[in-house]
Amino acid sequence: MIIFLIMIIILCCLMILAAYISYRRIFYSGPRPDCPDHRIPDTDQYRPYKEEILRLLSEALALPYESVAIKSYDGLTLYGKYYHVKDHAPLQIMFHGYRTPLAERDFEGGMQISRQAGCNFLLVDQRAHGKSQGHITTFGIRERRDCLSWITYALERFGKETKITLFGISMGAATVLMAADLGLPENVAGIVADCGYTSPEAIIKSVIGSMGLPGCVYFFVRLGAVLFAHLNLSESDAVNAVKQCRIPVLFIHGEDDRYVPCKMTKELYNACLGEKYLLTVPGAGHGMSFYGNRKEYVRMVQKFVMEKSELKNE
Repeated sequence: MIIFLIMIIILCCLMILAAYISYRRIFYSGPRPDCPDHRIPDTDQYRPYKEEILRLLSEALALPYESVAIKSYDGLTLYGKYYHVKDHAPLQIMFHGYRTPLAERDFEGGMQISRQAGCNFLLVDQRAHGKSQGHITTFGIRERRDCLSWITYALERFGKETKITLFGISMGAATVLMAADLGLPENVAGIVADCGYTSPEAIIKSVIGSMGLPGCVYFFVRLGAVLFAHLNLSESDAVNAVKQCRIPVLFIHGEDDRYVPCKMTKELYNACLGEKYLLTVPGAGHGMSFYGNRKEYVRMVQKFVMEKSELKNE
């Protein structure tokens, strides 16, 4: 009997250890470097566009901005960069992806599109990223409430008549889509969701599968989320959010995305009951649709943003 109890205790300890390791690897983010890594992944999907990425990134980093900060609903200080293009212009709020070391890296193309459209834009550091406080990334569950906080800040600063477009890439796309079920203000005129996933649970299971790990690994990931991040991974998902969404959405995805499957965006597009548009780019990898078909990407995003923001060509 004693041996059996000892074995149970050892098994429980091993389970908790596996859960903790999963938590540290997937959800926890330690101190960030003062000088984020600007290097481009040396893979076949990035290599053809490396020079262009670095050129646009250099241009983006050279733009003048105002550093801004807000308090999250749970007391974290969140930071962002505000770029002023024109007085009384519509505003784009941009949300980067999972563990992106530099927000500009996800939006060197989007920032250029915003400037060309005549929109001011706010590039935020998501919680546990960049300068923002926090050590836990929640795959959009808590970040969606941060999205609402940034919208509230924008309306208080720029006025309640300001048209706002939300623009997210990868986890940022899931964040803005999941925020849609929080009762966003009428000023939010549109959402651009580039390579977003359907739910935190679905993307974690997908990555586990792509790594060749057994499905039971998700049990320890979920346990780690509950025990150490105090997080329920089923609390929110983008599919149910878009079913309630009445804000126009432009969905974008690269068809050769090896991180977030393109089928997730197609599932989101089919579930969305409001006004919606879809652009998929053959051969484009994760977050690379801008480079995979730059002409069509720019045309569709710019047209969507200008129409929903009620901007006119000058």
